[in-house]
Amino acid sequence: MIYLLRHGKVDLQGKKCFIGQTDLPLNSDGLRQARHWREKLRAIAFDGIYSSDLRRAVQTARIITENSNTDIHVMPRLREIHLGDWEGLPMSEIREIFPGEWRKRGENLESYRPPGGESFADLYARVVPVFRQIAEQSCENRLIIAHAGVNRAILCYVLGMPLANLFRLGQDYGSLNLIERKKDFFRIIAMNIQQI
Repeated sequence: MIYLLRHGKVDLQGKKCFIGQTDLPLNSDGLRQARHWREKLRAIAFDGIYSSDLRRAVQTARIITENSNTDIHVMPRLREIHLGDWEGLPMSEIREIFPGEWRKRGENLESYRPPGGESFADLYARVVPVFRQIAEQSCENRLIIAHAGVNRAILCYVLGMPLANLFRLGQDYGSLNLIERKKDFFRIIAMNIQQI
């Protein structure tokens, strides 16, 4: 089983922002979410634990594995999408400052690159090979701690779903997805689980 987890909540000071690869720590809610999953996943023996190298993901991974002997494999390719000039800006500000770019993004979500950043197609091309590499190992249980964009790209791949529809998939802070590998195909057992 592959346990695909989004890191816990971060502090955005009440604004809806594009954080991308901005390296924020978990806030108190995020720490609580990570401790929740530490308790809920305690009985599962993970053969491999993989995390984005961004602080919020690594913190989540360290809290979950606090009493475990399994090493965390920190993987930069599991980083969130790079948003270039839009990193850290509130969405409302981006719509106001970059109205033409905002419109282009809406017209072509899959291929649009913010100035200096990645498109979701770029993210998909970076993340899916890493996911396949992790999935193809002969392990029973693997834990991946990543980000909303990364997880959505992986879920689109598993579902064979067009990347342009990725925002149809909920990925709340601290949510868990369960993916089963059956020989040559994957099956989603559960998605965007908040509490178990």
